[in-house]
Amino acid sequence: MTHTNLTVFHPAFFVLLGIPGLEAYHIWLSIPLCLMYIIAVLGNSLLMVVIITERSLHEPMYFFLSMLATTDILLSTTTVPKALGIFWLHAHEIAFDACVTQVFFVHVMFVGESAILLAMAFDRFVAICSPLRYTAVLTWSAVRRIALVIVTRSFCIIFPVIFLLKRLPFCQTNIVPHSYCEHIGVARLACADITVNIWYGFSVPIVMVIWDVILISVSYTLILRAVFRLPSQDARHKALSTCGSHLCVILMFYVPSFFTLLTHRFGRNIPRHVHIVLANLYVVMPPMLNPIVYGVKTKQIREGITHRLLDIKARCRAFPLG
Repeated sequence: MTHTNLTVFHPAFFVLLGIPGLEAYHIWLSIPLCLMYIIAVLGNSLLMVVIITERSLHEPMYFFLSMLATTDILLSTTTVPKALGIFWLHAHEIAFDACVTQVFFVHVMFVGESAILLAMAFDRFVAICSPLRYTAVLTWSAVRRIALVIVTRSFCIIFPVIFLLKRLPFCQTNIVPHSYCEHIGVARLACADITVNIWYGFSVPIVMVIWDVILISVSYTLILRAVFRLPSQDARHKALSTCGSHLCVILMFYVPSFFTLLTHRFGRNIPRHVHIVLANLYVVMPPMLNPIVYGVKTKQIREGITHRLLDIKARCRAFPLG
């Protein structure tokens, strides 16, 4: 492949290299990536179907969970198919506007998922700390407003990134040493000052996510205080079990994300291919594990999935192939 420099203001396309330094292993790396992506899409789709079809799951907590599943599908689908195209078909080119769109959705899903986890923490806080007021506080009208705020906040925070990228002149190279487009990685290709991009790209979304983490921590501090004041051990165990799956999902989302950010900021000696492998795992690993965690730890979802699978099995027996 010939890599040429461009002298136009906006290149017609960018060239995504995949994982530089590991080109010989692209096929082997694509196998676990593809399997994790399939599990993520199928698992989250099944989770959404169960939540929609099982009337017992028509509660605010599971509504937020369905939003999380939707976000996970969008996050992995925005990045993984293109990465697989690079690994399998050597489809390295991506149009400029498609690259900017990918940047937008990757960052929107990141900020949006953080906000959804905060909403789920608030749901657990009300359910455990003020159970008698739960139905009065989290009415369906309030839940819809929370969902609207999550979508609007994510959109408004990331939308300026489009203009920050489109204002830049790309007159040097169109080669992106990554398997998908991300804001700062693309901005660094410009032949202009990208201080605003760096300031906004790192500061604004990260500050909002850190604020979410602080509020989630406060919520769970109050939850734990309320739980340990319960009179019986069975009541404490039941209250904690309702939060266990959510805490696992929180850790699976924030620990890899902050680790990736810290290695990008301070890990100067870490090889570039390690950064890119971690970035690919981040967009597919939590989406793959989230439905598994909720399916294992949440009795209602586990029963709903079992019922759905038995129903599919019964239909297959009623209409055998051939």
